[in-house]
Amino acid sequence: MKKIKSSRTFLLLVTILVAAAVVGCVPPGTPAGDTTRPTVISTIPIDTAMDVPLNGTINATFSEAMNAATMVAANFSLAAGGTVVAGAVVFDEPNKTMTFTPTAALTASTLYTATITTGAKDLVGNTLAVNTVWSFSTGATSDTTAPTVLTVSPADLATNVAIDSTITATFSEGMDVSTMLNAANFTVAAGTTAVSGTVAYNVQNKKAIFAPASNLVAGTTYTATIAVGAKDLAGNALAAAKVWTFETIPASVAAAALGPAPVRLGTAGNFAILAKTAISTVPASVITGDIGVSPAAETYLTGFSQTKATGYSTSPQVTGLLYAADMTPPTPWYMTTAVSDMEAAYTDAAGRSDAPVNDLSAGTIGGLTFAPGLYKWGSNVLITTDIYINGAANDVWIFQMSGNLIVSSAQKVILQGAAQAKNIFWQVAGYAELGTTSVVEGTILSQTQIKLLTGSTLNGRALAQTQVTLDTATVTKP
Repeated sequence: MKKIKSSRTFLLLVTILVAAAVVGCVPPGTPAGDTTRPTVISTIPIDTAMDVPLNGTINATFSEAMNAATMVAANFSLAAGGTVVAGAVVFDEPNKTMTFTPTAALTASTLYTATITTGAKDLVGNTLAVNTVWSFSTGATSDTTAPTVLTVSPADLATNVAIDSTITATFSEGMDVSTMLNAANFTVAAGTTAVSGTVAYNVQNKKAIFAPASNLVAGTTYTATIAVGAKDLAGNALAAAKVWTFETIPASVAAAALGPAPVRLGTAGNFAILAKTAISTVPASVITGDIGVSPAAETYLTGFSQTKATGYSTSPQVTGLLYAADMTPPTPWYMTTAVSDMEAAYTDAAGRSDAPVNDLSAGTIGGLTFAPGLYKWGSNVLITTDIYINGAANDVWIFQMSGNLIVSSAQKVILQGAAQAKNIFWQVAGYAELGTTSVVEGTILSQTQIKLLTGSTLNGRALAQTQVTLDTATVTKP
């Protein structure tokens, strides 16, 4: 072996060998150069929870896949004052959830503090930035009552279900998030063919939401199942699986429907207003449906005079709930899912092709009547006088534009026949502006901002990838 001639050369060689060894240890599929620290996005019980059953488990769900070797008792502790609680830690890798099960029942009416240390690491060795610490107080008794499913949507034996529907189940009590996000516990199938999709859980409404990855098939009977793996916060499972069936609109009806397939909104469809950076209002606006911002914090919900609760807020201007990315977990996870679905819906709408009509009236469309279909403009779209959308109940309209959507003051989008706002989609690459006292029907998917000026009305949804501003406006989710 040749003698190494200088210390600089030697150090360079060592550096290369060490780097190669480190790269060889990185798990397959891990992003190169990952320096993002993991975070705890939800806990059970939530921080400051009261009357926690004495027989519950304590768990934490992480923002990313974790190194299972660090998901151990040495990095998780539960204590009452200075007394450490004995128990066992297990890690559910698919759901990124660490669970601590006490050896014995907890003590009644006692304050407990749970801690996950910075010894917890992701797959490339990034640690938590700081210890994650939360507290809760026990009640007087153990919980031995099995949860039940109170309502489902679509209802059991429902017919004529829209092909872009989500499937939901509402429970009698709060459920363990880790069991609700387990895809095996909420399934949808057509016969023996499983439907691909994602599951979200809304803690405030005790509702699990299955969002199919693509539209359902018309004229098909589906079976939805909540398995006994679904558990409440005390670890009680459903006494029996909840199974129900529903049928989508007949194939003949779907075939008769005109226009493109509806845009799949996923969990974003649960919101009347959803934005990434801010939602502001000049009181008093009237909003029917939930609103939310993410990754923005609640301070970017302005003008609502909200009242805070655990994981959400309320407002006298909103018939629904207000959500933000910095609220009590698992709201951050729920909001991230909704925003991701909003972005996917925009991409879907923007990617539709073969529009039968392009650049109609050079973008100034006042006075026109629109049959079901896909319309495209490489410009702004201006509604200077009333327009009409005419069709049947299952017909669909998608309006694509590379510029802005501008509705002049006092002008209206008017539905004719049996046309429904839920089947109308405005894909706007620029901003959307609804002039004073104007009325628009349908879901607006904007890549930037949506502005509702004084007295304007939107019968649909405002889904913006920057912000939504309202000035004494009305928004009603269809």
